[in-house]
Amino acid sequence: MDGLGLGRRELLSRLYVVGFLDLFGVSLIVPLLNRHIKCLGGSSTTTGLVGSVYGILQLFSGTVIGSWSDVVGRQRVLLVCLILSGLSYGLLGISSSIFLLILARIPMGIFKQTQSILKAILSDLVSDQDRTQVLGMLNGMSRMGFILGPVLGGYLVELDGGFYINSFICSFIFFLNAGAVWCLPYKEWLHSQETSLHSTAEVKENEENCTPLLNQKKRNRTVGYLVMKANGTRKSKTSQSLWSQCLSVGQKIQGVVCSNLWDVFLVRFLMSLAVLLYYNNFFLAVEERFGVSPRLIGYLISYGGMIGALSGFTTGYITRLYNNNIHLMKLHSSILTFSVLLLYSITTSIWVVVFCTTVFNFSTTIGSMCTTAMELSRDESQARGTLIGAGQSVTAVSRILASILSGIVQEFNVCGPPKLGAALALLAIFIMIIVQAELRQNTKIKLN
Repeated sequence: MDGLGLGRRELLSRLYVVGFLDLFGVSLIVPLLNRHIKCLGGSSTTTGLVGSVYGILQLFSGTVIGSWSDVVGRQRVLLVCLILSGLSYGLLGISSSIFLLILARIPMGIFKQTQSILKAILSDLVSDQDRTQVLGMLNGMSRMGFILGPVLGGYLVELDGGFYINSFICSFIFFLNAGAVWCLPYKEWLHSQETSLHSTAEVKENEENCTPLLNQKKRNRTVGYLVMKANGTRKSKTSQSLWSQCLSVGQKIQGVVCSNLWDVFLVRFLMSLAVLLYYNNFFLAVEERFGVSPRLIGYLISYGGMIGALSGFTTGYITRLYNNNIHLMKLHSSILTFSVLLLYSITTSIWVVVFCTTVFNFSTTIGSMCTTAMELSRDESQARGTLIGAGQSVTAVSRILASILSGIVQEFNVCGPPKLGAALALLAIFIMIIVQAELRQNTKIKLN
């Protein structure tokens, strides 16, 4: 990203701050939500019901909201999502019954799509070579927020009405983020020809091969295309009717469903399921296998989160080491994840668990960035919001299945979930190898 102008660097930095505040606010609430439900008289079943309502809504809303941002523009949709999420957390702050709490969680499940839309915006603003780096920076900043939030939330919850204080602070943070997004120099900056994003190399090539007049026309077309891409749509489409927007959203979703991305989505599904199987029974498994106190396990989980956040900041450097070969990065990170899952499932030493936690959080962070970059690199329709939303929906399916499978497998063996995760990761590795071999074979046939 050395070639980025000062204006674009400032814009990216502001978006990173929005990502940090987003998960910082959420993390004030999420760790305390189950406790609050029980304080309202809810049972464990009620707690699971509240969680499932949010998860199911996220499953269906991710693709729709992402596609909507392709149709009417990222900034507009992000503003709507932030404002409605802020209102939802405000409602959560006045909820004195289970019914009101569930009611507050419904708009959250639909419109809490900040991270997905931020990824789409960042993908619009940078070239393919810089994409993993900016996504890694966003991931790192966001995870730092999720690490720091529970510290403040845990302190405030001990005060009188602590949960409600946290809810109102979270609501305020979302409105603050909405104001920050409203003030972003997003459209104005993209309209400037002097700061074109992806077109630098293309314009340079045109200058060498075209007459000055043709070159100027080409440059104008390129800048116009960038404005369309970064705003999710052409300017004339932002004023279309609601019915037309719904039709456009449906067409974009249909385009993704009928695309050739089945292998990338399948790899995402398998790797997400493997990772979630590891996390779902980590606390109980470590406590049962090694007799470690809950406090030390909490420290270990926090340490892993910190490693994951720091790993996001190294994504750009690692991408350069691989000469922007995202597929190879994804393959190697998946092999590393598989190896760690297998080692963790058979080890008898707590220090090996510490080592596995370190490597696992590093490999999964890099792998997650690579998966998103692979999806976007295969996109031919410029429906980035739809693609990222669809990826989040695939992950939501993995999250639902992981909870079920983890419980069933753990009934037979406490090490069952990570072993199953290792098997799924190995299957994903085989799929990547087979697909890459087929792509190389098809390329050779075309060349011949």
